[in-house]
Amino acid sequence: MQLYIKLGGVKAVITTLILICVVTLLWSCSEKIQVSETFEIKRGINVAHWLSQSKRRGLEREQFFTRLDVERIASMGFDHIRLPIDEEQMWDAFGKRHNEAFQLLENCMKWCKENKLRVVVDLHILRSHYFNAKEKPLWTDPAEQEKFFDLWRDLSKSLNKFPNSLVAYELMNEAVADNHESWNSLVDRAYRAIRALEKNRTIVIGSNMWQSANTFDVLKVPANDKNILLSFHFYEPFLLSHYAARWTPLRDYYGPVHYPGAVLTQEEFDSLPETAKKEVEEWREKKFNKEILMEMWRKPIQKAKALKLPLYCGEFGIISNAPQTDSYNWYKDMIQLFEATDIAYAKWNYKSDNFGLIHNDGTENKTLINIVLGGH
Repeated sequence: MQLYIKLGGVKAVITTLILICVVTLLWSCSEKIQVSETFEIKRGINVAHWLSQSKRRGLEREQFFTRLDVERIASMGFDHIRLPIDEEQMWDAFGKRHNEAFQLLENCMKWCKENKLRVVVDLHILRSHYFNAKEKPLWTDPAEQEKFFDLWRDLSKSLNKFPNSLVAYELMNEAVADNHESWNSLVDRAYRAIRALEKNRTIVIGSNMWQSANTFDVLKVPANDKNILLSFHFYEPFLLSHYAARWTPLRDYYGPVHYPGAVLTQEEFDSLPETAKKEVEEWREKKFNKEILMEMWRKPIQKAKALKLPLYCGEFGIISNAPQTDSYNWYKDMIQLFEATDIAYAKWNYKSDNFGLIHNDGTENKTLINIVLGGH
């Protein structure tokens, strides 16, 4: 009897040890699976004017976007944010980190992880490249190109601790190269710089000329890599999306604009003051509706299908002072098309008096939030 008890005890110990080993192995595998999990997104919002295109610094910048904003975005029903960051905010002219900005970036990653939000980190504006600048040294100076790759190498050092399922890297926002091949070459070299450090990170790649859908057919994409997300931006018709936008040639136009149908009728155009006609002449009798928008997306959709890669509209939106009914009509058509084509999207943007879901005073455009989240 004593021998049986002892043997039974040994068996129990062995069984326990085996179970511990099995559980440890399964836990280890699950951790590895989690780290290599694919980056999947559907509905998102851009968090602009925080680490990009803003003069806020110190406490003002810190308080502009906080953990509470991340919680608010998640509670609305979004599954990701697109986070634009600018070189001048993150590094000095010699490539040395601004530690305060990097701390905010890492804080944001942690807040998003806690709230089950994914993040597209978008290198938005470089000192050597801004999409509306006349001079863009990035395309002509090899030293600036190497500096661009070094920025991504440094970002990887900070962000590679976060799982692939949480964070994706968008190479650059709205490239504007005179020659499409200049952008294709830069994409390939930047891609290889990141892949030398991170094999499975999702890399977001857009087309030349402001990430236009129309230039997607000339975009060259690195081959045989399933961890690539193709991205285009869409603001058509521009007369509506940038209605009286002060940074555009439309800054003084406050005349009629419509969606769907003719953006500006011939009769309306004829009644405009002569001083207003020049900037809007191209829009008279130009028609837009859901079917026309869909046709304008044909090139990116074809590219994504041919390469068997997911497609993403990383920016779209209409300025807040545009005619409301026409704006809402446009948003409804856009969201229905995204859903019908299984294209992920991120509206421009979260908090702003120009394009925001949330105004600078904190009030919400609840109708627009509902539409953008698929409520129609």
